[in-house]
Amino acid sequence: MASHVLRIELNARTFVIALAMAAAAWLLIKLSAVVLVIVVALMLVGMLNPVVDKLEARGMRRHLAIGTVFAAVLVAIVGACAFAIPRIVSQAGEVLHRFPQVQADLAGRLDAVPALAPLSKSVRELKPEALSTHLAKWGWAYSGTALNAVAYGASTLFLSLYLLLDRDRMRGGLFAIVPRAYHVRLSRLLLSFEGIVSGYLRGQLITSALMAVFTFAVLTIAHVPNALVLALIAGVADVLPYVGAILACGPACLGALGNGMTTAVVVLVLLAAYQELESRFIIPRVYGGALRLPASIVMVSLLIGGTLLGIMGALLALPIAAGIRAVVEELRVDLPGEVTDDAVVRARDAREERDFARRAAGTPAVEAAAIATEIVETRLAEEAERS
Repeated sequence: MASHVLRIELNARTFVIALAMAAAAWLLIKLSAVVLVIVVALMLVGMLNPVVDKLEARGMRRHLAIGTVFAAVLVAIVGACAFAIPRIVSQAGEVLHRFPQVQADLAGRLDAVPALAPLSKSVRELKPEALSTHLAKWGWAYSGTALNAVAYGASTLFLSLYLLLDRDRMRGGLFAIVPRAYHVRLSRLLLSFEGIVSGYLRGQLITSALMAVFTFAVLTIAHVPNALVLALIAGVADVLPYVGAILACGPACLGALGNGMTTAVVVLVLLAAYQELESRFIIPRVYGGALRLPASIVMVSLLIGGTLLGIMGALLALPIAAGIRAVVEELRVDLPGEVTDDAVVRARDAREERDFARRAAGTPAVEAAAIATEIVETRLAEEAERS
């Protein structure tokens, strides 16, 4: 049998490309925190820019509109912290004060069930002092991480402020590196991305508000103290995939322990049932409608994002999936199950590009970007009126 030799030749160009891709991947991993700050800042810009544009359309100067919006955001953040933090500390103190009574109640209930009786000894041996010490050590261990998170959050906020203030020049710089023939297409993509971010954040607000309202209703009916603060904690925690369920249910159940073990169990069951309802029905429909993603794609995107990048991956999975869909649509590729009138769409694109070429001839990149954006916004407004 004749032997065959498989020869693989690697030329200099291929080697350089492979080396550059490896270096880019390594740099992306090393700068993942910076990349995350940039992505979140761009999402904030996409959320706040429509509000700024509305204020600007009403006659307010852009710089003043941006200052007003950011002042409102800062007031909301500071006000929420000033309202919630003292009450959270008070709630924690009440839980520790009632701990011996709750401990004895739980141990007695475990003794009543033969299969769980061995656990009662462990429950009785728990000491509030040891729990406080453990929580203090845990808080100290993660204090550095918390400070880093605060620093990254502040950097994200100020970066988004800079991007809004310098929007025209930043957009002009982006358009300057893209050939003029693609300026209208790029404008369509940027406006699509802005709509995606707005829809995603609007969906986050809706689901968080629903979680807070449901938690407040359950805790109020159960006569749990500080129901409003615990509901706000549940609403904020609901933003986080996976761990959000624990962070949302945990404080509410601890607060309900003061009213007895039965109340705490009922609260836990109701909140867990709502979390299941939210993940199975509310999230796919809210985000699917806002981002134009099928419910199955929403669930798969959350799983993939969470598996690859954990909590942050799950948070960014839906806007990234919707962004990919927007790019595919801009390439005029029909997705499975969808059929578009390609001739009509391409004729409209050609008209917009001819109009842009006529109006933007000889203009600098900043003005060309503004013209392309105006053309696309006019078309979107006309489509909205027809629909």
